Amino acid sequence: MARPTRWVTETSPGHSQWYIDRFRSMAADGADLGGEARLVDAMVAPRSRVLDAGCGPGRLGAVLDERGHVVVGVDADPELIAAAEADHPGPHWLVADLAELDLPAMGEPEPFAAAVLAGNVMVFLAPGTETDVLARVGAHVVPDGFVVTGFHTNRGLTLAAFDESVAAAGLRIEHRFATWDLRAWHDDADFAVTVLRHR
Repeated sequence: MARPTRWVTETSPGHSQWYIDRFRSMAADGADLGGEARLVDAMVAPRSRVLDAGCGPGRLGAVLDERGHVVVGVDADPELIAAAEADHPGPHWLVADLAELDLPAMGEPEPFAAAVLAGNVMVFLAPGTETDVLARVGAHVVPDGFVVTGFHTNRGLTLAAFDESVAAAGLRIEHRFATWDLRAWHDDADFAVTVLRHR
């Protein structure tokens, strides 16, 4: 990994296990953990290849897998990937730095119909790697595919800075919403879901 992510530098020891336990508990309680996956599922053809970039313990990729898609999940945190492998054996889970992502070198040569960066992935990247991450993730998506991100805009990454990274990565903004269930974007929203395409 070129630079440690904010997930490493700005969280306390044990945070990864806390995060794993939190989502296991929510799943056991029957919480709806598939909102982002439903949006992606609606935007791709059946049995599409989907990249879950910054997959964490695998909740989103697991739902896409259940819906018949071929899912590859990537995260820089080995502890989160181990939890994904234990809890959701369907997708292919890999440890990798998104800023240096090269899935063909890791045995996944086929491109993806879509890539999703949910769960505030953009906020937890290593500072200054946002453009690299968007470019590397975008490079794994077919020319007419898309990248969709969702993050809180009040947690260190401004929307203006994100939009600059989008352009620098060779992508363009197609849609923006205030929630994963597609509520209309407005300037006071503190969360942004953005659909990106190749320019």
